[in-house]
Amino acid sequence: MPTSAPPPSNYPTRSEDLIGRLNSVLTPYETKLKTLRELKNQIIGNRTKKLAFLKLGAVPSVVSILSSAVAENGGGSNLEFNEPVIIQSAAVIGSFACGLDAGVKAVLDAGAFPLLFGLISHPNEKVVDASARSLKMIYQSKLAPKYDFLVEKNMDFLLSLLNSKNENVTGLGGSIITHSCHTSIEQETLSEAGVIKMLINLLRGSLIQRDASLESLGAIIKENPGVISKFMGPENGRALNVVTELMKDRYPRTRLLACMCLIHIRNASLRYLQDAGIKTKLILILFELIDDPGQVGDEAPFALSSLIAEKEDLQKIAFDSNIVDKLCNHLEKGSFQAKRLQGIFLALADLCSKLEFCRDRFLSLKIAALGAISNIVVDFTVHKSKFIHCGGVKQLVQLSKSMDSTIRVNAVWALKNLMFLVNSMCKEEILLELSPSMLISLICDPETSVQEQALALVRNLVDGPMDSVEYVFAEEGLLLNAIGRQLQSASKVEVLIQGMYVLSNVASGNELHKEAVMNQLFPPAGSDMQTILIKFLQSTDSRLRTASVWALVNLTLTSPGANIRVMKLQSAGIVCQLKNMVNDPCLDVKLRAKTALGQSMMFGDSSMG
Repeated sequence: MPTSAPPPSNYPTRSEDLIGRLNSVLTPYETKLKTLRELKNQIIGNRTKKLAFLKLGAVPSVVSILSSAVAENGGGSNLEFNEPVIIQSAAVIGSFACGLDAGVKAVLDAGAFPLLFGLISHPNEKVVDASARSLKMIYQSKLAPKYDFLVEKNMDFLLSLLNSKNENVTGLGGSIITHSCHTSIEQETLSEAGVIKMLINLLRGSLIQRDASLESLGAIIKENPGVISKFMGPENGRALNVVTELMKDRYPRTRLLACMCLIHIRNASLRYLQDAGIKTKLILILFELIDDPGQVGDEAPFALSSLIAEKEDLQKIAFDSNIVDKLCNHLEKGSFQAKRLQGIFLALADLCSKLEFCRDRFLSLKIAALGAISNIVVDFTVHKSKFIHCGGVKQLVQLSKSMDSTIRVNAVWALKNLMFLVNSMCKEEILLELSPSMLISLICDPETSVQEQALALVRNLVDGPMDSVEYVFAEEGLLLNAIGRQLQSASKVEVLIQGMYVLSNVASGNELHKEAVMNQLFPPAGSDMQTILIKFLQSTDSRLRTASVWALVNLTLTSPGANIRVMKLQSAGIVCQLKNMVNDPCLDVKLRAKTALGQSMMFGDSSMG
């Protein structure tokens, strides 16, 4: 069956051909219009296509076409094709800017911004609509230029946008406010200009107008009691009632934005929103919104966290509404995007921050709760401190004594993550509940998974400044000795890996620390125990070889006792083994072996045998 030959490498692709048609001065307007539609259809909702066309320089080409069409349109020539080309060019620019900062940057660099703003006053409503849509897309990005409300002509223009009968133009006005209103002076300037009243009137408009108004109202009143007082005043009628009603709107984003406005009001002054019914509705609606599959579901738990943070009355209402159980059930349902998980963890942390019965209920859920804790404490330093101070460590230590090995594993896993990259003060607070004897019992637990997590916990404990290494020498070094015994007797490779990383961290300390590691790795003369290090260096598991070589790197660093240690390594056959590992198939092992061997060579041939 015949097959067609592939095109030569210098033959333009379909995408390159499309850009060529846009750039050519010979391309008639009808063809350019068709090509713009084709480009728009290819990139809508397709990040990969957008990036590909950005590399080909599509945005400057489209902006150039828009600029030419605007100039010709102003002269009154070829209106039949100029206005459709303007509309399609504006739409393409908006598509490139939608959800892609690289697209926004390209649009701004090409000079599209002033062109689009100039078209807002165009006599053709379709041109105005397309331009307003594109500008709204740009204002969704942090890269969009900040709008200066303090300049009188800018404020006049903003008011004209909000007065427009075109929903996308009023929506653009709202987007500008949301993007650019950040200071109290800007909030007060907008309030004094009558913007709040205009936005309240738009709350009864279309979906686009409602959402834009709610979001921009949130920006104007956020953390500003004075502006909130005006919002709640009689001159704005029953504004609060309108916002409260929108909590029950059929559209999830409208419900979320209405909730956010009410949260801003509540957070700024406790004298507002005292009604328990409204508080309960807020909590339940925000929880329901977590189920939304899109952006609303990602933002809802952060809104819930903002509502209940540092507020015992709202935490009590949330507890009575069974939110602790419900959030934990969410975690068990399956995987979420990282942002939504973070929000749920933050909400749980705030919910359990003040009330003992909330913490007790959370931790009584055991596996679900432990899984949540293990994730929250590994990434969010501020919440580690909060968790420690609210008695979380004590609860985890109790759970680590459970008869159920799964609960023990998860409890120690959470403690391990809690210990990850914390300062000395946090470590001391954790060790007030987690004694060396308790650590030893976990390291020697009959369940190997508990042993592995316990050793990883100690690895995190001794990681950091040299003072951290001292923790394993408490109670005459019983903890370090327990680690050495596990390395001699354990068979599970993951246990051995974590044990060797503990010794590696200890070996990064001072001379006494390094000698203590040597004593664990090399039994005293006359002992019937064999050195375990050769066996680990010859392991088929590259992770164990890597951990073992790291310990040797730290033991052979130049220091007063390094020469003696290198001689001991030489006599035990370790240096010879290192020479064999400089061509290890694992790159990490190869590099560390070369480092350790090079450091050993610095002490001269006499020590190398």
